[in-house]
Amino acid sequence: MYCLQWLLPVLLIPKPLNPALWFNHSMFMGFYLLSFLLERKPCTICALVFLAALFLICYSCWGNCFLYHCQDTTLPDAAHDPAIVGT
Repeated sequence: MYCLQWLLPVLLIPKPLNPALWFNHSMFMGFYLLSFLLERKPCTICALVFLAALFLICYSCWGNCFLYHCQDTTLPDAAHDPAIVGT
């Protein structure tokens, strides 16, 4: 399970509040995962555990899925603040 120490932070990095940065964040995370899988070649068990955790987080729409924004969830109040988002 040594290889999981490099994959678990991906699940813990929060999604940015600014909706304009969601695409950049998801592309960065996607490229990080792709490069990690190609360079480090984690064991099958670690890869399956990580993909199962990612699937459960994204499927439940509870938490911080970096792949997409769930339609049923509302944005945080800070996302509508002009000081954060800009005009």
